[in-house]
Amino acid sequence: MADQLLSPKQVHDEYGIALQTLANYRWQGIGPAYVKTNPSRAGRVKYRRSAIEAWLDAQTVRPGGVAA
Repeated sequence: MADQLLSPKQVHDEYGIALQTLANYRWQGIGPAYVKTNPSRAGRVKYRRSAIEAWLDAQTVRPGGVAA
C-alpha cells in the first residue's frame, strides 16, 4: 500500500497541529518532511503519513527527560 499523502488541513484534523504551526515549520526548515507538488509559491504542500508519524516519534520525550 502506498504511503498516504495528507494536506495540511488533514494533518491538523488528525494530529491537532495548527495550520500556521505547520507553515512556520516549513518556513523555518524544521518539522515534518513534506512534498511540494510544484516548486512555485502556488505549489500544494502534502505530508506523507509516515513522515508525520516519524516526526512525532522523534519529538516524544521519555521519562527522565531523554528524547527518543
